[in-house]
Amino acid sequence: MRSTFTKIAFLALCLAGAPLFAAPPALDPAAVQVGAATITYRAQLGDTLGVIAAQLTSSKNNWVQLAKLNHIENDRTIPVGTAIIIPVALLPDDPSTAQVAAMSGNIDAVGADGRPIEISIGTTLSEGTIINTGSNSFLSLSLPDQSHVALPSNSQVKLSKLRTARYTNSPRTEITLLKGRVESKVSPLDKNKGRFEVHSPLAVAGVRGTDFRVDLVGDRVMTEVLSGGVAVAKKNQAPALTLHPGQGNVTSGKGVGKAVALLPAPQLNGRPQLQERPTVRFSVAAVAGARSYRAQIATDADARNVVSEAESNNTELKINGLEDGKYFVRITALDQSGLQGLPQITAFTLKARPEPPISIEPKNKSRAEDVMFSWAEVGNAQAYHLQVASDAEFRQLVLDQPAVAAPQFSAGKLALGTYFWRVATIVEQGKGSDQGPYGDPQRFNLLPALQVPKIADAIEGDLSFRWSAEPGQTFVVDIGRDAGYSALLLTQTTATPEIAVPRPDNGTYFIRIKAIDADGYVGPFSPSQKVYIGSRWITSDGSPLLNVGGNTQTGH
Repeated sequence: MRSTFTKIAFLALCLAGAPLFAAPPALDPAAVQVGAATITYRAQLGDTLGVIAAQLTSSKNNWVQLAKLNHIENDRTIPVGTAIIIPVALLPDDPSTAQVAAMSGNIDAVGADGRPIEISIGTTLSEGTIINTGSNSFLSLSLPDQSHVALPSNSQVKLSKLRTARYTNSPRTEITLLKGRVESKVSPLDKNKGRFEVHSPLAVAGVRGTDFRVDLVGDRVMTEVLSGGVAVAKKNQAPALTLHPGQGNVTSGKGVGKAVALLPAPQLNGRPQLQERPTVRFSVAAVAGARSYRAQIATDADARNVVSEAESNNTELKINGLEDGKYFVRITALDQSGLQGLPQITAFTLKARPEPPISIEPKNKSRAEDVMFSWAEVGNAQAYHLQVASDAEFRQLVLDQPAVAAPQFSAGKLALGTYFWRVATIVEQGKGSDQGPYGDPQRFNLLPALQVPKIADAIEGDLSFRWSAEPGQTFVVDIGRDAGYSALLLTQTTATPEIAVPRPDNGTYFIRIKAIDADGYVGPFSPSQKVYIGSRWITSDGSPLLNVGGNTQTGH
C-alpha cells in the first residue's frame, strides 16, 4: 500500500505541473537493497527507467545505461518486483568531510568561501578547504571510511573533492597537492568501487586502497607505493603505469617515468631505544645508492601524529625540541632522484630531564690523596646521584652515593688506578623524586701524590730541601709565615725538585709544594710541613758554637 501511495503521489505531482526531478521522494526501504558497490531497486507498479533514474541516480538520462545493464527492452512494461541493479558510478554524490585527527605546530586553513578556519583536534573540514603546514608542523586527517591523509611540514593541499556515493557511502575523494608532500593510507576501495586520487600540477595518482606518498619538488612529482597499487597518469591523460608495493617513479614535463625499486629500509646502529639527551640522535648503516636520509618522529606506530622531522646528507640524524615521553621514529633513505625508500620504524623513549650537571673534577687524572668530585650546581636540584666505578659500563661500582646534597663529594683515599665517574640530577616531581639520566662518564687516572720527605728544622745555614719527581714536572713552592699561608715568605716556581732559600729569620715556617705535570695537569699542594728556624751561637770570629757530647766548643 505504501509503495502504491508513493506512485500515485508522484503521478499527481506530474499532472499538477510540479517539477519532475526537483527532489526525489522518500523511498520505501523495502524497495531498495544496498550492496557494497551497487543498489538494487525492486520495481513498483507503473515504474519506468526514466523515473527510477531520476529518483535514484545522478541524472534522469542514466535510464539508457540502466536499460542496457539490466537487459530491459521496454521500460514501460517492467514487471512489479523486477530487480533493477544500479552501479555506484551512477549514484548521486552526497557531501562528505574530513576531520583533523592529529596536529602539531602552525597550521593554516581557508574554507571554500575564503574564510580562515581555526584548526584544532577534531575540526571538521569540507570540500574546497586549502590547508598549509608551517615549518616543523604536521597535520593528519581522518576520512569517514577510515582512510588517513598526512601532511608533513611546509606542504599545501586542497581538499578538492570530499564526497560519498548516496546509499552505498562509497568514498569519492580527490586531494590536490599544491606544495610539499602528502602521505595517504587509503582503506580498500575495490569492493565498494570508491575512488581516491591525489592530483598535482603534472600527474594524477589513483588508488583502490593502498599506502602511498606523493612529493612535489619543483617541476617533478615523485610517487612511492608502500602497499597496494597506484595508477600514475599525466594530468588529463589515461594511466601510463601502475606502481606496485616497493616501487616509485618520477613524473616530469617529459612524461611519466618508469617504475623503479625503492631503497630498502635503513638499519639503525647502536641501541637507540632509550634517548637520554634533549638532542635525539639516530645513526643508520649506509644504504647503497642513498643521497640522504629522513627521520620523522611520531607518537604512534602508524606515524599519523608526526611531531618532528629532520633530513641529513649523512648517516647521522639529530632532532631537537621533543618533550620526554614515548615515541616512534620512521627513517627512510632517499635515492639520487629524491624518491623516498621503505621505512624503518622503531619505538624509543626519551628521558632527558632533569638534565645532568656539568662535570668539573676530576678529569683525566688526579694526584689527590683525598679525591674530591665536583660538578656544576643545577638550580632545581633536590640532590645528586654520584657513581664511581672501575669500568666504563659501571658494573664494578667503587662508590655509589644516591643522595648527595651538595655539588661535590669527598671520596677519601682511593687505591691508585683508573676510574670512571658520573652524576645524575634528582628533583622533586609530584609526590616523589625524579632522577634524570647520568651525565657522560668521566675517566681519570689516580696517580701517586707528590711525596715530599720530612723537611728538617734548620739551626744553621740556608734552608734547602729536595723531593722526588717525575720527568717533565715543574713545581711551585710556598713558604708561609702562618699555617693559612696568608703571609708568604716565598712563592717560587722551579723546574728541579729542590730549592735553597737564604736563611730566614728565626721562627716557625710552613712549607707546601705542588707539581705541574708535563701535560699541564696541576696537582694539589702536598700536606703542609712546619719547620723551625732556630738561633745559633757564634764565636768572636763568626764561627758557630757546636754542642758535642754536652760540651760546647768552637767548630773546626
